[in-house]
Amino acid sequence: MLHYEAPFGVGYLVAQLTNVKAVGATKSDSAVVSDQTSIQENLPALARRAVETFVRSGKQIAVSQNAAEVLGARAACFVSIKTREGDLRGCIGTIEPVKETLGEELIANAISAATRDPRFAPVVENELPNLKYSVDILAAAEPATFANLDPAVYGVIVEDEAGMFRGLLLPDIEGVDTTEQQVNIAARKAGIPLGTPLKLSRFRVDRFREKQ
Repeated sequence: MLHYEAPFGVGYLVAQLTNVKAVGATKSDSAVVSDQTSIQENLPALARRAVETFVRSGKQIAVSQNAAEVLGARAACFVSIKTREGDLRGCIGTIEPVKETLGEELIANAISAATRDPRFAPVVENELPNLKYSVDILAAAEPATFANLDPAVYGVIVEDEAGMFRGLLLPDIEGVDTTEQQVNIAARKAGIPLGTPLKLSRFRVDRFREKQ
Protein backbone atom coordinates (compact mmCIF):
# COMPACT_ATOMS: atom_id res chain seq x y z
CA MET A 1 0.00 0.00 0.00
CA LEU A 2 1.33 3.43 -0.98
CA HIS A 3 -1.37 5.71 0.40
CA TYR A 4 -4.86 5.59 1.96
CA GLU A 5 -7.30 8.30 2.95
CA ALA A 6 -10.99 8.39 3.86
CA PRO A 7 -12.02 12.06 4.09
CA PHE A 8 -15.73 11.55 3.35
CA GLY A 9 -16.47 8.11 4.75
CA VAL A 10 -15.37 6.45 1.50
CA GLY A 11 -11.81 5.18 1.44
CA TYR A 12 -9.36 5.83 -1.38
CA LEU A 13 -6.46 3.42 -1.68
CA VAL A 14 -3.33 3.83 -3.78
CA ALA A 15 -1.39 0.57 -4.06
CA GLN A 16 1.06 -1.15 -6.35
CA LEU A 17 0.78 -4.83 -7.26
CA THR A 18 3.81 -6.82 -8.37
CA ASN A 19 4.86 -10.46 -8.46
CA VAL A 20 7.49 -9.78 -5.78
CA LYS A 21 7.03 -11.65 -2.50
CA ALA A 22 6.01 -9.29 0.33
CA VAL A 23 9.12 -8.60 2.36
CA GLY A 24 7.14 -7.88 5.52
CA ALA A 25 5.89 -11.44 5.64
CA THR A 26 9.28 -13.03 6.14
CA LYS A 27 11.84 -10.33 6.95
CA SER A 28 12.56 -8.04 9.85
CA ASP A 29 12.42 -4.24 9.58
CA SER A 30 16.22 -4.12 9.43
CA ALA A 31 16.18 -6.55 6.51
CA VAL A 32 13.67 -4.36 4.68
CA VAL A 33 15.92 -1.31 5.13
CA SER A 34 18.84 -3.38 3.86
CA ASP A 35 16.81 -4.38 0.79
CA GLN A 36 16.02 -0.74 -0.01
CA THR A 37 19.70 0.19 0.29
CA SER A 38 20.58 -2.71 -1.96
CA ILE A 39 18.07 -1.60 -4.60
CA GLN A 40 19.39 1.98 -4.44
CA GLU A 41 22.89 0.74 -5.19
CA ASN A 42 22.18 -2.21 -7.48
CA LEU A 43 19.96 -0.67 -10.15
CA PRO A 44 22.53 1.91 -11.35
CA ALA A 45 25.24 -0.74 -10.94
CA LEU A 46 23.29 -3.06 -13.25
CA ALA A 47 22.99 -0.25 -15.82
CA ARG A 48 26.74 0.33 -15.60
CA ARG A 49 27.55 -3.37 -16.01
CA ALA A 50 25.18 -3.66 -18.99
CA VAL A 51 26.79 -0.71 -20.79
CA GLU A 52 30.40 -1.62 -20.00
CA THR A 53 29.90 -5.22 -21.08
CA PHE A 54 28.17 -4.23 -24.32
CA VAL A 55 30.69 -1.53 -25.25
CA ARG A 56 33.66 -3.83 -24.57
CA SER A 57 32.34 -7.08 -26.00
CA GLY A 58 29.12 -6.42 -27.92
CA LYS A 59 27.32 -8.85 -25.59
CA GLN A 60 24.15 -8.23 -23.58
CA ILE A 61 24.23 -9.41 -19.98
CA ALA A 62 21.44 -11.42 -18.35
CA VAL A 63 19.70 -10.65 -15.06
CA SER A 64 21.28 -12.68 -12.27
CA GLN A 65 19.17 -15.07 -10.20
CA ASN A 66 19.99 -13.07 -7.06
CA ALA A 67 18.33 -9.98 -8.53
CA ALA A 68 15.25 -11.76 -9.82
CA GLU A 69 13.09 -10.93 -6.78
CA VAL A 70 13.78 -7.20 -7.01
CA LEU A 71 13.77 -6.98 -10.81
CA GLY A 72 11.07 -9.53 -11.60
CA ALA A 73 8.19 -7.06 -11.69
CA ARG A 74 7.15 -5.54 -15.01
CA ALA A 75 7.77 -1.77 -15.19
CA ALA A 76 8.87 0.97 -17.54
CA CYS A 77 12.13 2.76 -16.83
CA PHE A 78 14.59 5.33 -18.11
CA VAL A 79 18.37 5.10 -17.90
CA SER A 80 20.37 8.34 -17.91
CA ILE A 81 24.11 8.49 -18.45
CA LYS A 82 26.13 11.58 -17.55
CA THR A 83 29.79 12.42 -17.43
CA ARG A 84 31.31 12.96 -14.00
CA GLU A 85 31.31 16.67 -14.88
CA GLY A 86 27.50 16.51 -15.13
CA ASP A 87 27.02 16.62 -18.91
CA LEU A 88 24.33 14.37 -20.36
CA ARG A 89 25.79 11.53 -22.44
CA GLY A 90 22.64 9.55 -23.21
CA CYS A 91 19.10 8.96 -21.97
CA ILE A 92 16.67 6.37 -23.31
CA GLY A 93 13.62 4.77 -21.75
CA THR A 94 10.16 3.35 -22.18
CA ILE A 95 6.83 4.99 -21.35
CA GLU A 96 5.23 1.57 -20.95
CA PRO A 97 7.06 -1.71 -20.30
CA VAL A 98 7.98 -3.72 -23.38
CA LYS A 99 9.98 -6.49 -21.68
CA GLU A 100 8.76 -9.21 -19.35
CA THR A 101 10.72 -7.94 -16.32
CA LEU A 102 12.18 -4.71 -15.00
CA GLY A 103 15.63 -6.27 -15.15
CA GLU A 104 15.36 -6.92 -18.89
CA GLU A 105 13.85 -3.45 -19.41
CA LEU A 106 16.70 -1.78 -17.53
CA ILE A 107 19.45 -3.65 -19.39
CA ALA A 108 17.94 -2.92 -22.81
CA ASN A 109 17.41 0.77 -22.02
CA ALA A 110 20.91 1.18 -20.58
CA ILE A 111 22.46 -0.20 -23.78
CA SER A 112 20.20 2.01 -25.89
CA ALA A 113 21.09 5.10 -23.84
CA ALA A 114 24.78 4.42 -24.47
CA THR A 115 24.56 3.51 -28.15
CA ARG A 116 21.28 4.67 -29.71
CA ASP A 117 20.48 8.13 -28.36
CA PRO A 118 20.29 10.13 -31.62
CA ARG A 119 21.68 13.24 -29.93
CA PHE A 120 25.06 11.64 -29.23
CA ALA A 121 27.65 9.39 -30.82
CA PRO A 122 27.76 5.90 -29.26
CA VAL A 123 29.80 5.59 -26.08
CA VAL A 124 33.29 4.20 -26.64
CA GLU A 125 35.47 2.21 -24.28
CA ASN A 126 37.83 4.99 -23.15
CA GLU A 127 34.83 7.02 -21.91
CA LEU A 128 33.55 4.33 -19.54
CA PRO A 129 35.51 5.33 -16.38
CA ASN A 130 34.17 8.91 -16.65
CA LEU A 131 30.47 7.99 -16.77
CA LYS A 132 27.84 7.75 -14.04
CA TYR A 133 24.36 6.26 -14.20
CA SER A 134 20.87 6.87 -12.87
CA VAL A 135 17.70 4.80 -13.26
CA ASP A 136 14.13 6.11 -13.11
CA ILE A 137 11.35 3.57 -12.52
CA LEU A 138 8.05 4.97 -13.81
CA ALA A 139 4.74 4.63 -12.01
CA ALA A 140 1.58 4.35 -14.09
CA ALA A 141 0.59 7.61 -15.76
CA GLU A 142 -2.68 9.38 -14.97
CA PRO A 143 -4.61 12.07 -16.88
CA ALA A 144 -3.62 15.59 -15.87
CA THR A 145 -4.34 19.23 -16.52
CA PHE A 146 -1.82 22.02 -16.86
CA ALA A 147 -2.82 23.26 -13.40
CA ASN A 148 -1.99 20.04 -11.54
CA LEU A 149 1.43 19.45 -13.07
CA ASP A 150 4.58 20.12 -11.06
CA PRO A 151 7.92 19.62 -12.83
CA ALA A 152 9.70 19.01 -9.51
CA VAL A 153 7.35 16.15 -8.56
CA TYR A 154 5.76 14.73 -11.71
CA GLY A 155 7.01 13.74 -15.12
CA VAL A 156 4.76 14.67 -18.03
CA ILE A 157 3.54 12.91 -21.17
CA VAL A 158 2.12 15.09 -23.93
CA GLU A 159 0.13 13.93 -26.95
CA ASP A 160 -1.57 15.71 -29.81
CA GLU A 161 -5.35 15.27 -29.89
CA ALA A 162 -5.16 12.63 -32.62
CA GLY A 163 -2.73 10.55 -30.57
CA MET A 164 -0.22 10.49 -33.41
CA PHE A 165 2.69 12.08 -31.54
CA ARG A 166 3.75 11.57 -27.94
CA GLY A 167 6.61 13.01 -25.90
CA LEU A 168 7.82 12.56 -22.34
CA LEU A 169 9.93 14.53 -19.89
CA LEU A 170 11.10 13.17 -16.56
CA PRO A 171 10.59 15.18 -13.35
CA ASP A 172 13.13 17.14 -11.36
CA ILE A 173 15.41 18.05 -14.26
CA GLU A 174 17.95 20.81 -13.71
CA GLY A 175 16.93 23.98 -15.55
CA VAL A 176 13.27 22.95 -15.92
CA ASP A 177 11.58 25.10 -13.27
CA THR A 178 8.07 25.74 -14.60
CA THR A 179 5.21 23.66 -15.95
CA GLU A 180 5.28 25.67 -19.17
CA GLN A 181 8.94 24.79 -19.74
CA GLN A 182 8.29 21.13 -19.01
CA VAL A 183 5.31 20.84 -21.37
CA ASN A 184 6.99 22.79 -24.17
CA ILE A 185 10.14 20.65 -24.01
CA ALA A 186 8.12 17.41 -24.04
CA ALA A 187 6.04 18.67 -26.98
CA ARG A 188 9.17 19.69 -28.89
CA LYS A 189 10.69 16.24 -28.31
CA ALA A 190 7.52 14.73 -29.82
CA GLY A 191 7.64 17.02 -32.85
CA ILE A 192 4.35 18.72 -31.89
CA PRO A 193 4.20 22.34 -33.12
CA LEU A 194 3.88 25.11 -30.54
CA GLY A 195 0.23 26.04 -29.90
CA THR A 196 -1.18 22.62 -30.79
CA PRO A 197 -3.93 21.44 -28.37
CA LEU A 198 -2.43 18.79 -26.09
CA LYS A 199 -3.55 15.85 -23.98
CA LEU A 200 -1.52 15.70 -20.77
CA SER A 201 -0.66 12.89 -18.39
CA ARG A 202 1.56 12.91 -15.32
CA PHE A 203 3.55 10.24 -13.52
CA ARG A 204 5.86 9.83 -10.56
CA VAL A 205 9.24 8.12 -10.61
CA ASP A 206 11.52 6.34 -8.19
CA ARG A 207 15.01 7.61 -9.01
CA PHE A 208 18.16 5.65 -8.19
CA ARG A 209 21.57 7.28 -8.67
CA GLU A 210 25.14 6.14 -8.23
CA LYS A 211 26.64 7.67 -5.11
CA GLN A 212 29.96 8.75 -6.58
